[in-house]
Amino acid sequence: MTQIKKMKKMKRLPDQEKDPQTYAIIGAAMAVHGGLGSGFLEAVYQEAMAIELEECGVPFRREVSLPLKYRGQTLSTSYRADFICYDSVVVEMKALGGLTRTEEAQVINYLKASGFQVGLLLNFRSGSMEYRRLALSQSASSAQSADNSE
Repeated sequence: MTQIKKMKKMKRLPDQEKDPQTYAIIGAAMAVHGGLGSGFLEAVYQEAMAIELEECGVPFRREVSLPLKYRGQTLSTSYRADFICYDSVVVEMKALGGLTRTEEAQVINYLKASGFQVGLLLNFRSGSMEYRRLALSQSASSAQSADNSE
């Protein structure tokens, strides 16, 4: 099994030095939220996010199909990630009243399916943009959250 770590929210500049890629993606998402506000459907934010990522020079692919395997066989069903940025960061967007463990589990599954190590969960519906950074570690034997006291 793998270990899952939920990274702390980035609010200060030192995080930019540690993780410039997710910092850039979160910055683009904040610009979208600042421009549109809350209350739109997810599809609106996805389209605006593509424009903002392009404008910021963040490389991305949209609506990426992630194959699933079971017992070594590829399933005909696949996950569809909203964005893959920098060919290494899975970005899942939501327009919900609040984020729950269910949405976090979705990103964790995307990470497992893709083999990528870092995922972002972005929520545009609340008054301020909500986000979670999730990291997949190959070195542990169980899945755990590593946010504050959890």
